Amino acid sequence: MTDVDAERSEVAPTTGAFAEPVRKVGAGWIAAFATAWFGIWMAQLAPVQLLLPAQIDAVLHPEHWTDSVLAFGVVSGIAAVATIIAYPLTGALSDRTTSRFGRRRPWIAVGAVLFAISLVALGFQHDILAIGACWVAATIGFCVMTAALTATISDQVPVDQRGFVSGWMSAPQAVGIIVGLVVVTMLVTGQEAGYAVLAVALVVLALPFLARPDRPLAVAERARVTARGILGSLWISPRQYPDFGWTLLSRILVSVGNALGTSLLLYFLMFQLDDAHAEDDLLVLTAIYMVFVIIASLVLGRLSDRTGRRRAFVLVASVLQAVAALLLAFVPDLTAAMVAAGILGLGYGCFLSVDQALATQVLPDPAARGKDLGIMNIATAVPQALGPLIGAAAVLMTGSFTLVFVLSALCALGGAAAVAKVRGVR
Repeated sequence: MTDVDAERSEVAPTTGAFAEPVRKVGAGWIAAFATAWFGIWMAQLAPVQLLLPAQIDAVLHPEHWTDSVLAFGVVSGIAAVATIIAYPLTGALSDRTTSRFGRRRPWIAVGAVLFAISLVALGFQHDILAIGACWVAATIGFCVMTAALTATISDQVPVDQRGFVSGWMSAPQAVGIIVGLVVVTMLVTGQEAGYAVLAVALVVLALPFLARPDRPLAVAERARVTARGILGSLWISPRQYPDFGWTLLSRILVSVGNALGTSLLLYFLMFQLDDAHAEDDLLVLTAIYMVFVIIASLVLGRLSDRTGRRRAFVLVASVLQAVAALLLAFVPDLTAAMVAAGILGLGYGCFLSVDQALATQVLPDPAARGKDLGIMNIATAVPQALGPLIGAAAVLMTGSFTLVFVLSALCALGGAAAVAKVRGVR
């Protein structure tokens, strides 16, 4: 028996804090959960979509625009490395936390504070290395906060409600993007104020959920904490748990595809379409995307709960994202981009809510939900960070964005093929 197996055998996964939830969460819990995610997505995605690339471009003043794209990609890629470490480590530690405030709440609070402080500091940086360091710190705060928050779904939400509740994790993403962009382009001026407002909103919007109860872990239920045990637990054999492996692979591929399709849109408008109103049109595209993400995540998430089906929804969602990417690749104009934004929002909104519910149903160990979902979260966050780097390389190779969107479509189709291999969940 390995150290990891020994740790797992020390707890009874069907009792105490590890018991499968059966009581549905109420409207107040869902509202607080959605509010926290709204603040998170605003603080994460407004910088990714606008503030950070604009800041990097202003610092570098490159002779050729591709240098700015590459620098943004490198910063995002370094942040991805931090994500790989922070997500599963935070999940594993929160699984073992015996605070009287619960297992997850302390980590949500710590992550929010680190995230907010890093954003404020980022606004005052005028050196590319300092910008990169602050963004890495902000990314770690984001990972710590969201690893613990995501685990509360498995801790407190019954299986037949998870699609709908997960929709309230994804729908705020769309709202957060558009509201964040409006705030930093229309309501405040200057990058310092932009980052600071996002940081304050992040903390304030997290407070309602931090006030919700979080069942503490009894000392007797706590697995033995050793560095070797934690590190060993980070490996989950795809042979032993194939459904977890296929779900993880599907999420990686679809997330890479989505990142390629969205993270360089500002540059696409500026340099491929020669759009003189690129920032304003980015808001329009984001608004279209937002509407369809909200509709898909909430309506289709609940429908997947009622039908008990997850795979079919995820498969169709992946194909829709491929269609949107191919439209951007081969019909490069603003009208086509608006249509693609709607299709992409429909596909990704469905994917975010239903795939999250699917992920909670293929976890190997109830006593390690936080760690296992942390690994799943890597499959979303790392591709989102690496997408700009991969896209930048494709742009440098070809001088256009066509290859970027073709790769996006191929990744989405690969994700559809992977989720079709899941057998333990309908």
